[in-house]
Amino acid sequence: MPGWFKKVWYGLASLLSFSSFILIIVALVLPHWLSGKILCQTGVDLVNATDPELVKFIGDIYYGLFRGCKVRQCGLGGRESQFTIFPQLVKELNAGLHVMILLLLFLALALALVSMGFAILNMIQVPYKAVNGPGGICLWNILAGGVVALAITSFMAAVRFHDLTERIANFQERLFRFVVVEEQYEESFWICVASASAHAANLVVVAISQIPLPEIKTKIEEATVTAEDILY
Repeated sequence: MPGWFKKVWYGLASLLSFSSFILIIVALVLPHWLSGKILCQTGVDLVNATDPELVKFIGDIYYGLFRGCKVRQCGLGGRESQFTIFPQLVKELNAGLHVMILLLLFLALALALVSMGFAILNMIQVPYKAVNGPGGICLWNILAGGVVALAITSFMAAVRFHDLTERIANFQERLFRFVVVEEQYEESFWICVASASAHAANLVVVAISQIPLPEIKTKIEEATVTAEDILY
């Protein structure tokens, strides 16, 4: 059985892995990976709008990996519309890259559970195989954190190099053309960053659990028996 010191740190490692699992689920569900401002370029060109008038043609957009919302501003007031990535919109995007992001996050869910299981195993008993010990916990956390980081990087690549927001904004638009004027990552994106950070923190936790505690030695006083004590 592991000592109480290691049990505490392994318990913390299992909690961090489970929190990463929950964070990824939240990031998948919430449609707030990225938000932005979209300019109705067609409306601006029609009325030859100047800088003070551009505000009337700037709308909002936000989306996640499955759905999102767009508010069109083309000079006649805002019109809100909801959209879903699957099954139609994904055809307009880089479908392979988008599906890869989802697969990576689903894989990260499984790896987070595996790393939690290894931490619980080490908390309950000392494994016979070294691969199931602290080294195994570190391995699975490196894999899980790396997969999440790869998913985050892939999403950033889709936004930066494949004009993800502009493609979504112009989906099924026949009369108007929209241009992205501002983009910023939202809470779902940063939740995924926190998930990867949890696995990185687990490596520190496992390293701390291997610090040997100083042994507490009790000093035993030797009793000296003299001739006077025997006579007494």
